[in-house]
Amino acid sequence: MAGKKTDNQALTPLQGEECIAARRDPNFMLSLARGLEVLNAFTPQRQRLTISQLSQKTHISRAAVRRCLYTLATLGMVHSPDGRHYELLPRVLAVGHAYLAGTPLARAAQCALDSLRDRLNESCSAATLDGDNVLYIARAAVDNIISMDIGRGSRLPAWATSMGRVLLSALPEQELEEILARAKRVPFTSHTLASLPQLREELDRVRRQGYAINDQQLEMGLRSIAVPLLAAGGQVVAAMNVGVHASRMSVDRLRNEVLPTLRRAATDLAMRI
Repeated sequence: MAGKKTDNQALTPLQGEECIAARRDPNFMLSLARGLEVLNAFTPQRQRLTISQLSQKTHISRAAVRRCLYTLATLGMVHSPDGRHYELLPRVLAVGHAYLAGTPLARAAQCALDSLRDRLNESCSAATLDGDNVLYIARAAVDNIISMDIGRGSRLPAWATSMGRVLLSALPEQELEEILARAKRVPFTSHTLASLPQLREELDRVRRQGYAINDQQLEMGLRSIAVPLLAAGGQVVAAMNVGVHASRMSVDRLRNEVLPTLRRAATDLAMRI
């Protein structure tokens, strides 16, 4: 975006090198932005990536990706166990953990989720929208019901998750369409709603009913239900969900038994933030 940004203008998440290069602010550090884009390319689904894969995901040249990885490796944030694939090291977690654990929202959400988990004996999470992804800010798990290692700081595609769909449904139409258009909507399972017409219809339904159900669309055997977390002014600031194993609970039970408790927890949490 051409021209200087004032201090109170929010920077939107970067979408590849074209967006980065378009920023003409002399205070904008292109090299730092590239390094952060490389870090953001790692996800729970793709924990090990090559230089070529990182270049493709970030739209940054292979040479620039290689320099970013060299610097990040020197700082102890990534390493390459086989000389070809790169993966994150625990030091990366320390960068974001202080923020995620220290914000009032994250602290309050963790307390609420701990209580909700104990009441339902099911895994519970809270997340905010981070660009095109959901960012987990708190989680209280009872067992490992999914194969992906999900915890505070994890990011998943918003379009494919129950919390993400709750958050997307609250966006202005233009912003929502931009996110859906650039999302790589590759189905996770045979149940995944991945086409634009399907997603638009689903988000309309979520907007009307005030909750989202994800029935084995992210992973077979996993069902979840999510509701919005509202700030004092009524705007959606986060989402909360409960995840269950499909063999233990039907969609009807999820809606009839879990949803009322989840909604009360979200309402109680909203009063404390």
